[in-house]
Formats: sequence, structure tokens, C-alpha cells
Amino acid sequence: MLYEQSITILRATSVRDEYGNEVDNWSAPARTAVEGVNVQPSGGSMEDTDDKQVTVTGWRLYTPRGMDLDLRETDRVEAWGTTMQVVGKVARWPAPGGGVHHVEADLREVA
Repeated sequence: MLYEQSITILRATSVRDEYGNEVDNWSAPARTAVEGVNVQPSGGSMEDTDDKQVTVTGWRLYTPRGMDLDLRETDRVEAWGTTMQVVGKVARWPAPGGGVHHVEADLREVA
């Protein structure tokens, strides 16, 4: 029952700017649908009202045993109509005997 959620991994495509440098293009990211994961609240929420009303909410993504995930710290994750940034490195826990036991990633939603 824990791993019944679906997400979409968003990865920036590369474009060249006017100087010939490759830059991230978030206006048309590559989208990869993923089924069978678990996303839980993590770390609560904070509000920043100094300049404008901003709420930052922490989430944690888990995969089931044996499921690796092509997720990078530069990606974003979309779930429930909201987009979250991957925060820090993606943890790939090793399985006894080799391979990946499961994946964990911290996510941050800024609304």
C-alpha cells in the first residue's frame, strides 16, 4: 500500500544561448512518468513573509525494494499538480549482494 503513487520526473533540456553556451531549458523539460513510489511530508513547512508570501514544504521520495530511479539532483519532480525541486544528492542504498536496495530523495515545494 505504500508504493502506489505516481510522479513525473522533469529534466531540463539543453539549448545554446546567444554566446554558444549550453544552458538549461525549463520551458520544455523532458518528462518521465514513474509509477509505484511513495512521497511523504518531511521536515514540515516554513513561511517567509519578508518580501512576499512564500511557503516552503519539505517532502521525501522513496522507491520500493529493488527499484532504482533515474533521478538527479538537478531534476524536478511533479506530483499532485505541484512541482518540487530535488534537494541535494539522491541516495541510492546498496542491496546486499549488489545493486540498489531502494532510492530516497529530499524534495522541496515552494509555493
